[in-house]
Amino acid sequence: MYLCDIGNSNVHFFKEGRIWAISVSEFQHFSPQEPLYFINVNASVKPWLAGKKHCVDLEPYFEFDTIYQGMGIDRVAACYTVKDGIVIDAGSAITVDIMSGGLHLGGYILPGLSATQEAYAAISPRLNVRINPNIALDALPQKTADAVSYGAIKPIIMMLSDTCKDKNIYLTGGDGKFLSRFFKHSVFDKALIFRGMQKALSQSGLVKEG
Repeated sequence: MYLCDIGNSNVHFFKEGRIWAISVSEFQHFSPQEPLYFINVNASVKPWLAGKKHCVDLEPYFEFDTIYQGMGIDRVAACYTVKDGIVIDAGSAITVDIMSGGLHLGGYILPGLSATQEAYAAISPRLNVRINPNIALDALPQKTADAVSYGAIKPIIMMLSDTCKDKNIYLTGGDGKFLSRFFKHSVFDKALIFRGMQKALSQSGLVKEG
């Protein structure tokens, strides 16, 4: 049995504690021979999934208390095992969601570090530099490369700090581990979305226990 998180660029798998990823184009040549339970935010993959008998969409089995409209199922899954705290999925976009007593209070979306780097490059070739995650944030930069890194990272940290304050923070995604070092009440969990999927699958009755 596989769990599968289908994004816009990559597809992440979970099986027996192991996590790995392939591109969306590679995934469309994948032929599962055992049950594959998935969540999907990529509309282009839906026709392909519809013809696969081993593929089961878990989205209808999430019971999630929110009034937020249009919330992606990946965000729902990330929040699904968190009763109280801030859930941050730091990928191509950085999604921030607030949970209180099992209720989703709302959230917001920031451009991720990779998207911010691309935005700088689109402004000017001189700004087409790699973001340095080790840039000092307590001193003003004195060269362009450092200025780009400072301008990309510090606004994210300041906004998250304003939201998170002294709350528990649960981070996942490609830049989650990096961001976790700025917050003392933080936990990085690369399997956070898959733990949400496991909970939904357990509640669904799709898999018989024993």
